[in-house]
Order: sequence, then C-alpha cells, then structure tokens
Amino acid sequence: MQHGGKRRDRAGRSVRRRADRSRRKTHRGFTLIELLVVIAVIVVLVAFLLPALEGAREAARRTTCTANLKSLGLSFTFYADQADGFYPAAQDPVSTAPPYWLWMGRGFRQFLVPHLSGALRCLYCPSDETAPETWESTSYGYTMALYHSPAQINALSQAADTYSNPQPPVAQRAAAVRHPSGKVLAAEWLSNHEVLPNDGGWWCWEGTRNLLLCGGHVSYVPAGDVRPANDGFPDFNLTADGSQGRDVE
Repeated sequence: MQHGGKRRDRAGRSVRRRADRSRRKTHRGFTLIELLVVIAVIVVLVAFLLPALEGAREAARRTTCTANLKSLGLSFTFYADQADGFYPAAQDPVSTAPPYWLWMGRGFRQFLVPHLSGALRCLYCPSDETAPETWESTSYGYTMALYHSPAQINALSQAADTYSNPQPPVAQRAAAVRHPSGKVLAAEWLSNHEVLPNDGGWWCWEGTRNLLLCGGHVSYVPAGDVRPANDGFPDFNLTADGSQGRDVE
C-alpha cells in the first residue's frame, strides 16, 4: 500500500506540473514584435479610415449647405410673393461707399430674414472657414443680374465697374427670368467643399460651388461648367444678358 500510494502521489504531481506548464503557455503575454505588428496594423487601418470619415463629414456639411441654399430660395420666393413678383433690389443700408451692392452678402439679408426659419443661420456654410471673419458671416452671394436690368449688366465688363460707376437698382421680376433652371440666383462665394489654396471666388476658373438657381434647384457645379460672364469669369453677377441670360446648362 505504501508503494502504491507513492506512485499515485508522483503521478498526481506530474499531472499538476503538466497542467501548470499548460496554463503558463496559455497565459503567455504578447512579445514586443507581436505588439509592434498589432500597432502597425492599427496605423494602416486608421490611414484607410480617416479619409473615408473626413469624406463622410464633408458630405454631411455639403448637404447642410445645400439645405441652406434651398431655404434661401424659399425666402426669395416668399419675398417676391409679397413684392408683386420682384426680387429684392435696394441700396445697401450699411455701406458708406457707393450703394447697390446687395450681392456682397450684406444688404440682401435684411429682406430675407423675416422669411428665414432660424434667422441668419442658413446664411453660413459649415465648411466655410472664411465667412466667420469677413462678409458678415455670409457664405452666399446674391447676384447683381437680378437687381439690375440686362442692359445695365451688359454695360459692365468687370467687377470693378460696379465700384467706379454704380448703377441704380432695377428690380427684376422672378417670373420674367428666361432660364430659371440655368440662371443663378445665389451661390457660395468660395469653393468651400473643394478647397483651393488661393480661391478667387467667382473670379477664377477653379473649384466647385453650390449654386441656387432661380427655379429653386440647388446644383453642385464646377467653375469650368459655368458659362463665361461679361467679365470673362464664371461671375454670376455679370451674366451675359443679365436676368435673361444663362449661367449653366
């Protein structure tokens, strides 16, 4: 019995040692190389995912900008309904320089605020990093072609003409716009969703902008797809033939 007990005891200790070794192997931690491999994999995944996430965020901001312009379009419609069918046309009440510059993103808002839900909120594009510091936080411009006559617009060959020889406003009737699906009513000043290093706004042939058309539709259009205006740029202020002309097909 004594020898049998010793054999059983040795066998038991052997089993326990094997179990201990098995547990030590099972709970062995990561080696440095394994940790580096895991970190490298994570870095690669982040490199792939970050552009996609940023793209999704920018798509959401562009959607917000589109909604802003649609709200502006409705406010222009509501204004015209109460103004015998005419678009806003008046002097800029805050400018000490020559008047009539509603397209600069200042004077026109006074006419639209009563018709805007959320007051001035939809005058600001969430991707516009310039507006908070200038243009009174306005990301969108109202085109001169809709508060000057076609003859007045065709007499201007460059943006500076509106400074040196300002013309009195001539209200344009919304229903008289010849190409409502092709004439821009308001648009982003800058290429906010396709950022340019030196953005020339409506006076350069680069970038892409959200455009509110007179028919109420909003389109995201590359500058290169805009018809040249009287100053040779994709300038919605100086559309050839003004309210009777066309900016996009």
